[in-house]
Amino acid sequence: MDRRTDIAFFTLLATSYRHFWSEHLVPADMSTHEGTRWLYESAPFLLLAHNAELDPVFIYGNKAAQRQFEYAWDELVQLPSRLSAAEPDRRERTTFIEQVRKDGCAENYRGIRIAKSGKQFWIERARLWQLVDDNQRLHGLAAMIPITAEID
Repeated sequence: MDRRTDIAFFTLLATSYRHFWSEHLVPADMSTHEGTRWLYESAPFLLLAHNAELDPVFIYGNKAAQRQFEYAWDELVQLPSRLSAAEPDRRERTTFIEQVRKDGCAENYRGIRIAKSGKQFWIERARLWQLVDDNQRLHGLAAMIPITAEID
């Protein structure tokens, strides 16, 4: 399954987001097909998702996320999500993710992340939420991150 264009996965992202935030993930006037394409290709924010495994692996990253983290799609969707943070920053990241697992969602997360090249950058005002289907099955977590600046 190619989640970049998968309508079912887009629907899971969008309905889970709306459930937790009472807002639309994509502009409300877009069709499902338009929204799927817009979210992957044109969204003005990073959108990442990882699976529900003990050591989660990214299962989605839009083009904005790929550019920021410097990974191509095929590399990103094999990357354990913990590796998006440098070793010293992983404990804080894990604590925040545990809060999301417990509460369903959380926002205003701020932390340092690391790109493939080793370049570090801040993420701020991040929103994380559980990807839960209509049967209350947990598929993982997603994060929406406004685009921010590099660390000098």
